[in-house]
Amino acid sequence: MPSAHNIKIVEEIGKKFQKANAIYFTDYLGLNVVDITELRHQLFNESVEYRVEKNTLIKLAAENNNIKGLDKFLLGPTAMAITYGEPTAPARVLKNFTKDHNKPEVKGILFEGKVLDGDAFIRIANLPSREELLSKLLATIQSPLTKLVNTLNSPMSGMVGVLTSLKDQKS
Repeated sequence: MPSAHNIKIVEEIGKKFQKANAIYFTDYLGLNVVDITELRHQLFNESVEYRVEKNTLIKLAAENNNIKGLDKFLLGPTAMAITYGEPTAPARVLKNFTKDHNKPEVKGILFEGKVLDGDAFIRIANLPSREELLSKLLATIQSPLTKLVNTLNSPMSGMVGVLTSLKDQKS
């Protein structure tokens, strides 16, 4: 019979599955306490929660939320990087962290309701952030308008140049 504590944890994980935009399942084995604390701090700065849970409790929460395909990722020690905001934020932090530490290894991802293999991690980590995409969109929208203004101002600038040179010649 499951304990009340485990039932509470399964319900808590289930709520996280429902609310999260992305959950990255990682193998943290090989990281010491200092490294995990550093990783948690970096993830916290990006509004990402990093927690270690028992695989059986994660499986139960997934079953309760009709999420299939996570069982293959839930082998060995598992930690979850959970984000409720930008779904690519944990990928960028994990990518930068693994450059120095070679860990944690991303086993799988629950990305906006879809289960992805760990291989998708690099593709997601290389995606530009929301702010970068918005700035590119703004530049793309602004570019034709800037060119139009310059084109409309060009004849006037030429006329001012001609009048200025005539004034200089007569004085």
